[in-house]
Amino acid sequence: MRFLPGLICLLPLLSPLAHAELIDDVNDRGELRIALEANTPPFNFKEGDTLTGFEVELGQLLAQELDVRADFIVTDASDLLQGVESGKYDVALNHIALTPELKDRFDFSEPYSHVDAQWLAKKDEQPRPLVLVQALTEEKPKEGPPVELAIPFQKGNPAFHASLENALQRIKADGRLEALSKKWLKP
Repeated sequence: MRFLPGLICLLPLLSPLAHAELIDDVNDRGELRIALEANTPPFNFKEGDTLTGFEVELGQLLAQELDVRADFIVTDASDLLQGVESGKYDVALNHIALTPELKDRFDFSEPYSHVDAQWLAKKDEQPRPLVLVQALTEEKPKEGPPVELAIPFQKGNPAFHASLENALQRIKADGRLEALSKKWLKP
């Protein structure tokens, strides 16, 4: 019984060890669970029964770099971030803007894209290039700073963060990310 107070003092130090790191879960499953809405072209949408778009292809590349399979789970906006927070999904790849409010709830990858806010369309609405918006409204759209898009995941997973960053850096370094951007995001 003499060791009980010492053991109780050690419990806070041992609890992080009991929590499995997200990268271990991903590797054990052999898949990266990626949540998205699949209704916002060119980012992610369905052509028939097939998921496609900029973020779908990016998710496939990230999974390849992590040496796992990409498991895309189509969900709605109300479940997307809550599902990541609860561990239902590993990441959300749904053109999520890096905001201070979300930084309090999630850890994020470095930005994978900087897009004009005009490209972020409402649900089920086709995005329109800036020139088309001007022609339709007869007004000059308000321009703001580009929006940084990043990948949120559960806080407290430094090994996953490092693995995701390394994968994203390799995709950037060899030009695959730039090629995806040109294919899907350049008008």
